[in-house]
Amino acid sequence: MTEPRDEYDSPWKDILEAYFQDFIRFFFLQVHDDIDWSRGYDFLDQELQQVVRDAELGKRLADKLVKVWKLTGEETWVLVHIEIQSQEEGNFSDRMFVYYYRLRDKYQQKIASLAILGDERDSWRPQPFSEELWGCRASFEFPIVKLLDYAPRWDELEVSRNPFAIAIMAHLKTKETRNDAQARKDWKFRLTRRLYEQGFERQDILNLFRFLDWMMELPEGLKQSFRAELEQYEQERHMPYVTSIEQMGIEKGRQEERETIALNMLRKNISTVTISELTGLSIEQLQRLQAQVQRET
Repeated sequence: MTEPRDEYDSPWKDILEAYFQDFIRFFFLQVHDDIDWSRGYDFLDQELQQVVRDAELGKRLADKLVKVWKLTGEETWVLVHIEIQSQEEGNFSDRMFVYYYRLRDKYQQKIASLAILGDERDSWRPQPFSEELWGCRASFEFPIVKLLDYAPRWDELEVSRNPFAIAIMAHLKTKETRNDAQARKDWKFRLTRRLYEQGFERQDILNLFRFLDWMMELPEGLKQSFRAELEQYEQERHMPYVTSIEQMGIEKGRQEERETIALNMLRKNISTVTISELTGLSIEQLQRLQAQVQRET
């Protein structure tokens, strides 16, 4: 039975875009209460991609740059870094500082940098960026949320109706069950069932199941078993949401997301082997996309 490759970046990017206000409310309540949500918010993907290219720091799949307005009427940009690496990254604080000053310099906007760490190293707590030479000193501090810290607060997550409570539970259990596919399947069903039990609306169930299904990948055999179990559960509740035609839409949406990411990386001449490792697409699929890129030029 082929073991699936776990994926974290794209599901987090997807749910952050769908529930940005809930994200800020859950992780950064003080920031949330200072934003005028009645004015909405705008994702600034092109602006972020530009500074990433300029900084030559590589493709950041999960980082998001968002324009918001404070209650004072002032326009402010929020830069959210989501770091899912399992190992410690020595230059994390440097990268936070580089993104900050490049955005600040290029667009002349105030930037709030927020970091979410989804790794498994409890001891890794990046320190503020600091650099000093001959009396000249630069320092940059930023708030950090460590998802691992929520593991002992499981009871709080279970009673919360914020979508990111489910996201954290799925993230933690995906890492915990890396070598136990049966346990992952059981947790995936348990978390999916919670979407119905907590009374989420139909569209929210579909959105959050997309996150669960994308992150908590199962081997093909257990995937079929999971779907059969979920179909029976939905029939008993007379709520055929996920196992209806929407399931095909979820699968199609996930495939399109991967292909979009792959196309952007191919345009930057990143190797197909690297892209395959990051997106899960086969070399044959990437070759077809590469032909599309060549036709564009």
